[in-house]
Amino acid sequence: MELTGKLETAFNEQVTLELEASVVYRQLAIAMDAKDLPGIAGWFRAQSDEEIVHAEKFIAHMSDRSAQAQIGDIAAPKVTANTVLEAFEASLAHEEKVSESIRGLYRLAHEVGDIDSVPLLHWFIDEQLEEEASVGEIIGRVKLIGEDGNGLLRLDAELGSRDGADQ
Repeated sequence: MELTGKLETAFNEQVTLELEASVVYRQLAIAMDAKDLPGIAGWFRAQSDEEIVHAEKFIAHMSDRSAQAQIGDIAAPKVTANTVLEAFEASLAHEEKVSESIRGLYRLAHEVGDIDSVPLLHWFIDEQLEEEASVGEIIGRVKLIGEDGNGLLRLDAELGSRDGADQ
């Protein structure tokens, strides 16, 4: 089934949002590098790379369905993080925005009767639940640590051990 109309437009918007998320995560990585927290910065860089993979999943789905993806405007990220907590809170806020967008795509797919998009959207719903839970857990730990330097360095080392975080 060819992807057309409102759903094609919405998928294009999602591609742009996923790439925007990549830029947001890259900016957060820069902020953590500036704080001499290379592990946390690496974690954000890995997230940035993952968001590009997510955009590619949508692009491939569109291509498979005879639709050409079109990347929209991506503004400079309006995110600042003076602390580790602020960085992860910004991360969670953006993940929640992406999650709501995915849910909107799911509702739209059902509205227009596009069952071919449902498996892809199920995968993304599961992925977003995992992303929000993961970032929420990190926020909880950062709150427990507070400004304790040893705790932050331990978290930095732990998050830096994530696959892809050493880029």
